[in-house]
Amino acid sequence: MDLSIVIPLLNEEESLPELTEWIERVMRDNNFSYEILFVDDGSTDDSWEVIQKLRAQNSNIKGIKFQRNYGKSAALNEAFRVAEGDVVITMDADLQDSPDEIPELRRMIVEDGYDLVSGWKKKRYDNTLTKNIPSKFFNAVTRRVSKIKLHDFNCGLKAYKKKVVKSIEVYGEMHRYIPVIAKWAGFRRIGEKVVEHRKRKYGVTKFGWDRFVNGFLDLMSITFVGKFSKRPMHFFGLIGLVFFLVGFITSLILIISKISFADYTVTNRPAFYIALTSIIIGVQLFLAGFLSELISRNAPGRNSYLIEEKIGLH
Repeated sequence: MDLSIVIPLLNEEESLPELTEWIERVMRDNNFSYEILFVDDGSTDDSWEVIQKLRAQNSNIKGIKFQRNYGKSAALNEAFRVAEGDVVITMDADLQDSPDEIPELRRMIVEDGYDLVSGWKKKRYDNTLTKNIPSKFFNAVTRRVSKIKLHDFNCGLKAYKKKVVKSIEVYGEMHRYIPVIAKWAGFRRIGEKVVEHRKRKYGVTKFGWDRFVNGFLDLMSITFVGKFSKRPMHFFGLIGLVFFLVGFITSLILIISKISFADYTVTNRPAFYIALTSIIIGVQLFLAGFLSELISRNAPGRNSYLIEEKIGLH
């Protein structure tokens, strides 16, 4: 199969028929074999009923319905598990992403050899104050931390080799950091393509200001996990060693002073408490490092979601 089109959605009943028709037209024009994977993230409107009707008209349409809202990362992760296409395309359901971009995205994966291609909405139609300015700041920080030269990490329109989506795990709010996750997994051929950003035709945006706060916390988390998940002792041990050496050297100075000067009192000096505290913190960090080496970062059930119904999938 050439393509898997993955579309997470929440309350998008109005846009789904038009989006599906558009995708089908692009697939026919390019003679692609394909599947469309809709993931209903706990919609409260008739989105699932619309998906069922679309499935009845086209067997290439498949669907997953969450019992409640888990978030975009959960939706993508579940779709990645079952996707069968050699190239996986993700896009939003609100018609702000253009399916006409799909052939070129696929070409960049198949012919240019990229592992992942991320869309860049160079010209946006969002509210400048609430979305554009925070987004530019967010992307600048992420570029600096991750060393990945992308302008728009959070663009929903992306293309992946099948091997990439089968090798990574997306959870929490990590969907905006998939390029970073892919890089830490060893997929370093990451490209970018300027894509069309369309005005929202139906409904309202599902994202608020809290996504930027959560985003930076997630960036810190994914950076730590990416660098130290296989060697946490390198992180905790280094800091622990610094604290322990500070405490040990300070203690040594106090002991030498006590030996050299008979009337020198150790316990009533600030340096004594600094040394004691530093040694304790150093030992604790060492223990944390050893324990982290023994405990897997993959908590049981972290990506276990209650799925109410599936169509077209085993």
